[in-house]
Amino acid sequence: MNITLISVGKLKEKYLKLGINEYSKRLSRYSKLKIIEVPDEKAPENLSSAEEEIVKNKEGEGILKHVKDGAYVIALDLKGKMLSSEELADKLENLGVTGNSNIILIIGGSLGLSDKVLKRADYKLCFSKMTFPHQLMKLILLEQIYRGFRIMKGEPYHK
Repeated sequence: MNITLISVGKLKEKYLKLGINEYSKRLSRYSKLKIIEVPDEKAPENLSSAEEEIVKNKEGEGILKHVKDGAYVIALDLKGKMLSSEELADKLENLGVTGNSNIILIIGGSLGLSDKVLKRADYKLCFSKMTFPHQLMKLILLEQIYRGFRIMKGEPYHK
């Protein structure tokens, strides 16, 4: 299985880089992982709705440049479906069984994802109703994918 993680913004915090590197290494036993960071747009606090759409659309264009035809796209979205770790493992396993071996996971910037990106998504996934920094979400997502592979293989890790 080929997994591509596309996220908005450059990772700066060392502790997050260390965690992401650790889970990237762990995942290499199960899949080929590629991480792509697209530039984030400046988004001051007091943007109008129209200005927010412009920012999301620019970030969305950067994301969609990396989305290949035929890939199965999972977008992280607050309006998406919430899954347990076991359900995520089942989802990944079913994708592999049905021939969807190129999976792209997308994490938007601080304002979320553009409508174009959400329309391109084959599935919308929500981790929580709470808001997390998109950089931290990258680490959480990789941990859950790793957990999912361990569950699929019946290997110890999941509790």
